[in-house]
Amino acid sequence: MSLLGIFASAILPVVGVAAVGFLLGRYEGVEADALTTVTVYVLAPALVVHSLTTSELSGGTIVQVVVAVLGFTAAMLVVAELVGRLSGHTEPLLGAFVLVTVFPNTGNYGIPLADFAFGATGRSVAVLVTALQGVMLYTLGIYVAARGSESNPLSDMRRVFGVPLVYAVVVALAVRWLGVVPPESSTLMATLELLGNASIPVMLLILGIQLSNVDGTDTLRPVGTASGLRLLLAPVVGTGVVLLVGFANPTVARVVVLLLATPTSVTSLILVGAFSRDGDGVASGEFTSATVLVTTLASVLTVTLLVAALQSGLVL
Repeated sequence: MSLLGIFASAILPVVGVAAVGFLLGRYEGVEADALTTVTVYVLAPALVVHSLTTSELSGGTIVQVVVAVLGFTAAMLVVAELVGRLSGHTEPLLGAFVLVTVFPNTGNYGIPLADFAFGATGRSVAVLVTALQGVMLYTLGIYVAARGSESNPLSDMRRVFGVPLVYAVVVALAVRWLGVVPPESSTLMATLELLGNASIPVMLLILGIQLSNVDGTDTLRPVGTASGLRLLLAPVVGTGVVLLVGFANPTVARVVVLLLATPTSVTSLILVGAFSRDGDGVASGEFTSATVLVTTLASVLTVTLLVAALQSGLVL
């Protein structure tokens, strides 16, 4: 498939729906809070339960995905910490730099993207990775964002127990392990599928609304470095980790690489705002918001090229 065809089939739907959300947020003043609450507590858990219970992913493949994501996160943490310190960054900017470099937007960007690019397998892998990312963001992410502040990040890490996606994954895997998954034609599964399908466009609308509130007017020097690491280095590291793990299913391997190459997670902006202190020099909040905006816009090109390489077998 040509680059134009890939853009039209996999990227344009993501960009188009997110653009509608952006316009609603910018010109109609629509807030994302209500949509986020509905998605977090209803739509996304339904998507996770339905996708994982009906997925053909084996237990071994699920373990491989978890190992790959954890390995990628560890590798990117080392790189981001090293580059940040060599660039002369100190807390709180250093923590924000690490956060925006390490954590991709596998949720309201990655799930729709994987679904459009790789179908049902892409969606199943994406919801699993997103749940794992949620756990890491509300544990490791909080710790990184709060470094150097007077708050106690360990107590704030308890927030992970309020992330519904975690429980949805546990329920889905338990149901599969016990062999009590209801028939796909049942009312329960049909309802979960309906709610799960609704989550994808809603996630994109939320992404657009959130981006409409981002101030990207500051041309901050660290933004370019962080964006390069997130969009250019991350897929290289992701590919290396996937090859080391040795996935038997090449489609799953490609989806994992694609998810890890998505732009900076919007949750990073939330964590920096909530846990980072003010410091001298570049404001960590402004830096984070600018990086989220720049990586999201630039990803239209980088992700299109990556999807082309993955679908053609040029990569993996």
